[in-house]
Amino acid sequence: MAEAPREILGEWTGRADARILGAMPPRVALLTPFASPSVRGNAITVARIAHGLGRRGMELRTWDLSASAERDVEAGVEAFAPALVHAFHAYRTGPLALRLARRMEVPLLVTMTGTDANHDLFDPRRAALVRRVLEGAAAIAVFHPTVAERVASVLPDLRERLVVVPQAVGFASDEPVDLGARWALPSRRVLFVFPAGIRMVKRPRFPLAPMERLAGRNPDVRLLYAGPVLDDAEGEALERAIAGRPWVRYVGVVPHAQMPSLLRQADVVLNCSISEGGMANSVLEALALGRAVLASDIPGNRSLVDDGVTGLLFHDERDFEAAAGRLAADGALRQRLGAAGRRHVETLYPAAREIDGYLAVYRRLAPVPSA
Repeated sequence: MAEAPREILGEWTGRADARILGAMPPRVALLTPFASPSVRGNAITVARIAHGLGRRGMELRTWDLSASAERDVEAGVEAFAPALVHAFHAYRTGPLALRLARRMEVPLLVTMTGTDANHDLFDPRRAALVRRVLEGAAAIAVFHPTVAERVASVLPDLRERLVVVPQAVGFASDEPVDLGARWALPSRRVLFVFPAGIRMVKRPRFPLAPMERLAGRNPDVRLLYAGPVLDDAEGEALERAIAGRPWVRYVGVVPHAQMPSLLRQADVVLNCSISEGGMANSVLEALALGRAVLASDIPGNRSLVDDGVTGLLFHDERDFEAAAGRLAADGALRQRLGAAGRRHVETLYPAAREIDGYLAVYRRLAPVPSA
């Protein structure tokens, strides 16, 4: 029987292994498709990881492929002379990272995103490139065991190179957001917040029809969208769909530093995604802040939301409407779910666990020579 993909730290105890912290590779080059100040999920995750590694004394530099030409990234990475190249996103950064790792004869670690694992790996136009990158990697990090199994089912020869490093929650700062300046809300309201980039995989228009029926029964209901438009066609379709619906508003991009303030003002946080890469930042952040979560019943959300315990899951529009109705009407239910979600994240997904995980992978791939 094939060995199951393993979590790099095994059973996490909350105590970092002294060997991991005491002997780290000299330098790591991290390549990402987007970096701060972008508020895309990839950028938020990379910023959190880089910040955590830096606090542990890791010498790490990040290259943002959306902000620099490939030739400039290549020159910068080669001058930096890392002991390890870490690519975040197999399709978008993997080819350049693989080329650099081979040229410098150093190991390549690839962290797969949801788009990689759920879409690009199976897209006839992209699959060959993604597979070539994964086959050239010394290790492949994923956020949850279900993602590891999905990848291993397609590329079984890579099973031994798959490691699970769960995501965590982290806010570099916590700044207030003046929500009233963006949307004058009544004092008596039940606010549903949809925090995500506007693109098809997030299904931003899905909640509109069921919530319109709910708003007809409960005039206190409001729906707020916050996030960048990542797909122009979907952004235009959402704009047309919300026109004439006074109970819903798209407020545009909210800086990540202001997201804690926005989420605290939410009564319910929505995730309607078709797929997630193991864990959605928005769900993790909402749970960490004690918000009630209503999420689509997909593997990436089930990894965090235990239906009826740490949030509610829905299968279809009818399920969504029923669950949203329960949450709108029952403040005690929202409070109970939010408190359980906060405890769940604090116990299983603290920031230290994520950083310990990457340090363990780095240590294994590029050990420091003995003095």
